[in-house]
Amino acid sequence: MERRRHPRVPAQVTSLVRVNSHEVEGETRDLSLSGAQIESSLVVEPGRQIAVKLIVPGDDTPILIEQARVQWNVDRTFGVRYRRYPAQGVE
Repeated sequence: MERRRHPRVPAQVTSLVRVNSHEVEGETRDLSLSGAQIESSLVVEPGRQIAVKLIVPGDDTPILIEQARVQWNVDRTFGVRYRRYPAQGVE
């Protein structure tokens, strides 16, 4: 049974994932209004709070999700749920 509030769509968007002061580049694999799946070399555990910047092709300003919570992780991939939605870029 699907537990997501918003449907996810496939994506290939560069992302910057930040935990504390450590920032690593990743690849966002799918997106929704409330979360994303990200592949990255950064090791994060479920429950961890992180920040995510989405670098959208053709857009000069990245979308910043200041508060996201890691829901799960498998190998180099993890899912996040946004705790604070970005102020820009989502309509």
